[in-house]
Amino acid sequence: MSSLRTTASTVVLDRITVSWPDGALALDAVSGAFGAGRTGLVGRNGSGKSTLLRVIAGDLAPTSGHVTTQGEIAWLPQQLTLDVDLRVAELLGVADILDAVRAIAAGDVDPAHFDAVGDDWDIEARAEASLAEAGLDPTFLDRRVGELSGGEAVLVAIAGIRLRRAPITLLDEPTNNLDREARARLHDMVRDWRGTLVVVSHDLALLELMDETAELYAHELSVFGGPYSEYRAWLDTEQEAAAQAERDAKQAVKKEKRQRIEAEAKLAGRARMAHRAEVEKRVPRIVAHGRRMAAQVSAGKLRGDAHEKEAEARAAADAAGRRVRDDASMKIELPDPQVSRARRIATIRDGEREWIVQGPERVAVIGRNGVGKTTLLRRLVEDAEVPTGDERRLPHAATATVAHTDRIGYLPQRIDGLDDQRSVVENIALRAPQIPDKELRNRLARFLLRGSAFDRPVGTLSGGERFRVALAALLLADPAPHLVVLDEPTNNLDIDTVDQLVRALRAYRGAVLVVSHDDAFLARLDLDLLLELDADGRITEIAPDGS
Repeated sequence: MSSLRTTASTVVLDRITVSWPDGALALDAVSGAFGAGRTGLVGRNGSGKSTLLRVIAGDLAPTSGHVTTQGEIAWLPQQLTLDVDLRVAELLGVADILDAVRAIAAGDVDPAHFDAVGDDWDIEARAEASLAEAGLDPTFLDRRVGELSGGEAVLVAIAGIRLRRAPITLLDEPTNNLDREARARLHDMVRDWRGTLVVVSHDLALLELMDETAELYAHELSVFGGPYSEYRAWLDTEQEAAAQAERDAKQAVKKEKRQRIEAEAKLAGRARMAHRAEVEKRVPRIVAHGRRMAAQVSAGKLRGDAHEKEAEARAAADAAGRRVRDDASMKIELPDPQVSRARRIATIRDGEREWIVQGPERVAVIGRNGVGKTTLLRRLVEDAEVPTGDERRLPHAATATVAHTDRIGYLPQRIDGLDDQRSVVENIALRAPQIPDKELRNRLARFLLRGSAFDRPVGTLSGGERFRVALAALLLADPAPHLVVLDEPTNNLDIDTVDQLVRALRAYRGAVLVVSHDDAFLARLDLDLLLELDADGRITEIAPDGS
């Protein structure tokens, strides 16, 4: 499935295997290569994408196998851990050079400063240009990272990677914390990216900017020449052909089996006739014996040919079957909270207008990073947990929320309500103690949490697996929530799981309130109400189609 490369490979993987302490295999003898240009790396949650990037970046040593790279590697991990006291210049990776240039400009002629600067006398101008390219204020250089939003911090980190001009760059889910404008800035940077860029992402718009699409599936790395939409079209066509080939092969097995049975029946009939003729002495004994021997030889050959043809047909069916993917899908079925259409669920107001979430409505809140969307959700949830009858006000004095039910299921953006040291089963049991262990494990299997995953510490799970655990905890709650509140739910989810989530939310009989920057996701939810929150706390109602 790989296209012909016009450039040499800059990253070569030779039978990379990674096993966790509990014996679970994250990667099993994965081989492949990435060349110059932009490659989107896709695959199901838990397939090992992030682990593979960590191995390439040198952050994780493989259990066996090795990586060969041509040049320095820059890596943006999925979870960006930052010291909030760092200066932006430090996050950009230019602080030492910048400080040396400034010291020299102030009259300090210490030779160490000149050594630090080298040829980078224009570092401040280049750093400011990089920030501007990322849509950030060039004066941010001396600000603290703690003053930035999560999305701004990600953009600064990516701007720093571009500034260092590493030949190979690895980005793991770079759009997770980015708002619409920030995503557009990142897309612009990716369009002009030089060198080798490998991006793990579920962002369909970003994946369309790729020169190649690589998929990690069943511990095999395949590369397709083209963006994700072309790859997906090819895969769908290939799978349809594979499924038809499997059906044809199975029919061939049935045909060969039927012909073998018919041949056995004919041989048996001939044997009975020959035996009867010999018993009745219709032919001389010596002639009958000769015929019997010849018949046995002929029957043996016929049986051998029939069995060989049937075995060949079965082998062809097995080969055809291996081409057909056996992809288990997460079965997300939200419980029925029995919410009437007249039931008031929540109120959102900004001082000028108010909006009432009523019955099984689906409502989305959008807006730039830092305007208070997550705070709005948290205040609503807090009001449900500690009902006072009062409005829960946001940092903007006029913006407030009121919960009209205490049955709210909340899935926060960072999924920080899980105990990383406890196993999957232990975490869920804490939230659903009424469910017996065996039944609990059966229910978790619907979320593709099965086998060794049951007893693995949550801290070892991928982002998508962690999401499934949190979602299972929410959905197994008793009683079922009247309102499901989701903050950026598509972060870290593979594309198939997003499809499942969309279907579940569209079918849910309760209310849904979601914050998301994922336009493609929101467009599929059949929203009843779309609200945009701005930095001044004003809320604007937008037509659900975005007009």
